[in-house]
Amino acid sequence: MITNFFISELNNHDVQELWFQQDGATCHTARATIDLLKDTLGDRLISRWPSRSCDLTPLDYFLWGYVKSLVYADKPQTLDHLEDNIRRVIADIWPQMLEKVIENWTSRLDYIRASRGSAMPEIIFKM
Repeated sequence: MITNFFISELNNHDVQELWFQQDGATCHTARATIDLLKDTLGDRLISRWPSRSCDLTPLDYFLWGYVKSLVYADKPQTLDHLEDNIRRVIADIWPQMLEKVIENWTSRLDYIRASRGSAMPEIIFKM
């Protein structure tokens, strides 16, 4: 996928400011993969980042916890009840809430970019 899609797609864009982040999955950290990505991206590769990094992944630092807290609030006892709760909670997420999540996410990215990829000293989350 990296050679047949990703790198050829990168050639279609201005990637001078692009940073590439991947988790520590074995296929992502194989020597051949890392060498290929370093040849393409140089020092703009963030690898071995935890796949569930609370620092950067909005689905993990916000959505799953938010949805789970509401879905299980009434302790669903059947699969149908659980599915209904999931649908209701997802449908009730307002665009403004997602805009705030994206604003927070971009501030996290700005912090990481300014610190040249170092870990964040604290979790920043504003609603």
